[in-house]
Order: sequence, then structure tokens, then C-alpha cells
Amino acid sequence: MPSELRGVTRIRDAVGKALLFLGDADPDVVVLTADVARSTRTSWFAEKFPERFVNIGISEQDMVGFAAGLALAGKKPYAAAFAMFMMRAWEQIRNSIDRMNLDVKLLATHSGFSDHGDGASHQSLEDIALMRVLHNMAVVVPADPPQAYKALLRVHEEVRGPVYFRIGRDYSPQVTDPGAEYRFGELELLRDGSDVALVSAGPILSQVVEAAELLRREGVDAAVANMHTVKPLDEHGLEKLARRTGLVIVVEEHFPRGGLFGAVAEALAQRYPVPIHPVAAKGYGHSARSVLDLYREHGLLAQSIASRVLEILARG
Repeated sequence: MPSELRGVTRIRDAVGKALLFLGDADPDVVVLTADVARSTRTSWFAEKFPERFVNIGISEQDMVGFAAGLALAGKKPYAAAFAMFMMRAWEQIRNSIDRMNLDVKLLATHSGFSDHGDGASHQSLEDIALMRVLHNMAVVVPADPPQAYKALLRVHEEVRGPVYFRIGRDYSPQVTDPGAEYRFGELELLRDGSDVALVSAGPILSQVVEAAELLRREGVDAAVANMHTVKPLDEHGLEKLARRTGLVIVVEEHFPRGGLFGAVAEALAQRYPVPIHPVAAKGYGHSARSVLDLYREHGLLAQSIASRVLEILARG
């Protein structure tokens, strides 16, 4: 694990640390935010590189337009906002960034149910679908702090074009190997298995890994795939899992329509059709004391995931 991540347990903190590293390594990196610098941890970059930081104010559309201009001028902008409110700027993302394939990285924090305290208005359950449909946009959903840190650094080196990073808030138990190399566009197999493939992305993976252990106790051998790059999707790796297990369950902190479930179903429909089932958000959230309370209500805790898998297996 990088020394910068010692003691870091929150995924948004890892993003803030990664931006500091990139600021030191690349003088063309510029960070923008829509008046949420402290919440997105971009305030750390602002303190160290004030001449390369701009707080646009509560105007995500202007932030995206500003980032597009910086990219056209040869800079490498990172624009940060809450995922839900980044969607305000979808038209600008489409026309000013994606259509021209500009090198702009969008850092969307507080995604999914992670902003549990602020209620449904702040919980983004549609953003993967909205970003995935854009022609040039890559979509990265890191599982935990080490992977978020490594993903930002690797994508900065390898990907010239627009990338949407879907980042949670605080809940992000470590599930990946901190010493493992991050491979953009390649699924990470957290657990091998032969009876069913559990495909997921983001902090919800901690519940999926636990569900696989519960299934093992019931005699079910479940593979767990970390699909940290939703687009471009690792269709070859996904097909191998489908052929090995014959059953795919997609677990996501998102509505099932258009999200990771949609991406997996589209890919396997063309490559190797097998039964595919979603375990996803059942509707909008609300204000809650913890993200786990919302997981519980939407059937996203480990026990509920395992029970759903057993139910599907029992139906044959």
C-alpha cells in the first residue's frame, strides 16, 4: 500500500491523496470544484497548489465548461462534485467534453446511497446509466481506498479522454489487495467459484464478498468479480465467468436499468447468453443514520444477497 494511504479508511480521502500526488507529478493538473472542496477533499489540493485550483461555485454546468476550456488549452483538469449534482451538467458533459473527446476527469463523490444523511435528493442511483451511454466516456467505480488511489494514478497515465470516477463518501471497507496492480478495463476476480458469478463494483463489494462466504457455508461455490471499470467493460473476462458458472448475479448500489446490470446483460446477450439477475436499488432512498440502514431496506446486505442467490438457484 502506498505510504500516503496509511490510516486512510474513507474512499474520498484516498481521492484527495491521489490528487496531491498528481499535483506534484504533473504541473498540468488543475482541480475544479462546485463549492464542495471540503466534502470532496479537493481542499487538500487547494492548500498545496492554490494557483491550480478553482472553486467555480454552485454551478456544475459552468464547472464542466471551464474544465473543457482548460483541456483545450492543454491542461489536465479534474472536476469534482457530488455525483447527484454532477448530473445537472449532463448536457455540458455530452456536448463540451464527450463529443469532442476531451481529456477531462470527472470526480463524482457521495455516489449511490453513501450520502445517507442528506436523503434521496443527494443520493445518486442513475449516474452510471447516464455516463455509460456517452460515446467516449469511460466509467470507473473503485471498490475501496487503495483501489481508488491506484485507479486515479493509472488512468492519469494511460487514458487520454473523458473518464467518470464514481466515488462513495465514507463507507468503503477494504476488499482488494493493496499490493495488487490496478488494471484499467480488466475485471478483478476477488474470489473464484463454479456455481454462480457475483458481479459488482464499488463499496457494496464488501457485502458481496461476505455473501459469498455465507453461500459457501450453504454449499454454493460463488465467484466474486470486481467490475471496477464499467466502461470499457471486460467482456472477455465476463464471458469466461459466465461459461464457468452458467449463472450471473449483478449486485449494485444503483437502479438496475442502465447501470452495471444493464452493461453485463448487454455484453453477455451478444457473447454467451446465460441467466442474469439484478440485486439493486428498489427505489429512491431517504435520510438514514448509516448507509447500512439503506442497504438493509433495499436488500443489499450480505444476508439478503445470499438469500436471493439461494432463491434463484432453488428455482433452477
